[in-house]
Amino acid sequence: MTRPVPSGKQFVDLAAEAAKPSRIRRDPPLKVAKKTVVPDREIVDRQAVLIGIVAIALSLVVIALFIGNWAGWSPRQVTLEVDDRGGY
Repeated sequence: MTRPVPSGKQFVDLAAEAAKPSRIRRDPPLKVAKKTVVPDREIVDRQAVLIGIVAIALSLVVIALFIGNWAGWSPRQVTLEVDDRGGY
């Protein structure tokens, strides 16, 4: 059998009190998770309803303008006459 090649290093006594700490790289410590703020469900529902109503109203106005334009009517044709007393 072959003999191991002698090395110039000295053996390390791990049982001794003066042993160095390990130099093995480790993963960084875990970050603390941020608290997530959960919005109130009632507020979210109110906002969704409001957005829905505005979207439907806007779409109805646009549809009415397109139908009027297709029929030959334009908002520019409307004239408003105001008298001196502030009435229409």
